[in-house]
Amino acid sequence: MIAKLTGKVALITGATAGIGKACARALARDGARLVLTGRRQDRLEELKQEAEKFGTQAISVAGDAREESTATKTVEAAIQTFGQIDILVNNAGAGNYKNLVETSAEEYDELMDTNVRSTFLFTRHTVPVMLQRKQGTILTISSMAGVYGFAGEAVYCATKFAQVGFAQALDKELRIHGIKVGVICPGGVKTEFAIGRGRTEEGVSKSDMLEPEDVADAVLLACKQSPRSRIIEIQMRTMAEPLA
Repeated sequence: MIAKLTGKVALITGATAGIGKACARALARDGARLVLTGRRQDRLEELKQEAEKFGTQAISVAGDAREESTATKTVEAAIQTFGQIDILVNNAGAGNYKNLVETSAEEYDELMDTNVRSTFLFTRHTVPVMLQRKQGTILTISSMAGVYGFAGEAVYCATKFAQVGFAQALDKELRIHGIKVGVICPGGVKTEFAIGRGRTEEGVSKSDMLEPEDVADAVLLACKQSPRSRIIEIQMRTMAEPLA
């Protein structure tokens, strides 16, 4: 395992809250330089200052991860500032927990664009940068809903299965070029993700769900594998999960 990520450059999408924010903190503590993107500029600036307190560098690009211009601007900013991208964490995402007949076409499009299109766009524009150096790690935050189907989550599951399939194919496509590709599949996580779309703030806070930091630890582990090894998939569930 690599001792530290000092000198590495990590691009994190959806960095302003939840898992993305926890990943940024974990990687910054380990020495990585950060390229942060999300929709809320004020939160990006706060996280940037926090990273600098850890003794590393950080830049931010505010924008909607569903828009190709956000991906191109973020990758360009990374290259202009740091000259490289070593790690991509595709974290931007949305949830919507509804039965199929209660789900509109507009909600379907929103989930597909936020979860799948954003993953495609940032990966599509980061891979050429990694190919030039014949190295890199691409991690996508999928879900246990990308491994098993759950009632009331058909469309959400479809987006998460898509991310897993995308990563599996890219593992075979990019490994020969020295690029590692993997997915992190957590169960429920205590974040503002999907509150009001099937989850309540009170329900999440009182639950035994995973913490964002639990997922960030898994991301850090996957980023620190030796050049000889790669993590293809990590499945995560809370210890409080019922046995039956």
